[in-house]
Amino acid sequence: MSTPDAAPHAPAGQATTGPATTGHPASGHPATEPSAMVTARGVSRTFGSGHTAVQALRDVSFTARRGHLVAVCGRSGSGKTTLLNIIGGLDIPTSGQLEVAGHDMTTMPERDRLALRRSTVAFIFQSFGLIPMLSAAENVGIPLRITGTPPRAREERVATMLAIVGLSEHAAHRPGELSGGQQQRIAIARALAGRPALLIADEPTSQLDLETGRQIMRLLLTVVRSEGLTALVATHDEALIDLADEVLRLEDGRVVAQEPRGQG
Repeated sequence: MSTPDAAPHAPAGQATTGPATTGHPASGHPATEPSAMVTARGVSRTFGSGHTAVQALRDVSFTARRGHLVAVCGRSGSGKTTLLNIIGGLDIPTSGQLEVAGHDMTTMPERDRLALRRSTVAFIFQSFGLIPMLSAAENVGIPLRITGTPPRAREERVATMLAIVGLSEHAAHRPGELSGGQQQRIAIARALAGRPALLIADEPTSQLDLETGRQIMRLLLTVVRSEGLTALVATHDEALIDLADEVLRLEDGRVVAQEPRGQG
């Protein structure tokens, strides 16, 4: 993780305005709400020390509600990836507190963070991350194999997810036989196969053209509604941000704006 926004890509927060922001403590940080999937209070992350230290996140506080698609936006180096890695349990903050699904990620042992990632969190890679020699259906079924899901239940879930992303007819195709947009749809189906409560996507449309990117964002919003999960999606594309329920804007590691989009 050589730069603030160059942490490993694995494989983002609701506005604290209006009714979702009741009960702030004296510190000014958001209180945990019953509807909150993610709550950050004064989260900071510094890499290195002394005169070479780089402060990737600075006193970040926000709440992401359950069942919302939240766009995390900002220029390269603004802290988006660092924030998503901390939320996903791949890193821990230097200071502050972060709760995910009611669990305090800042005090949780690594083995417990790993268990939470397996049971609650799913990731979508920028580069799709599909295994070339496996079919679309086999790629989607990977998380279910890891959790020991029985074959019949696994096949049914895979078929359901392929139908949701509109690729049932491509179940037997390998990644190299699919377009970029189709590969990203398979990656989404795989991420959601295990029924996660939280989906984290770091620039999932960065390798796609604008229209395909919009289709992927619409698909994510549809899945958020149908599966009842929370999605945090990092992007710097304003055309895609307009499709989100909420927007969290970062600049130099700080939250500079939190904007409800009113689609909820």
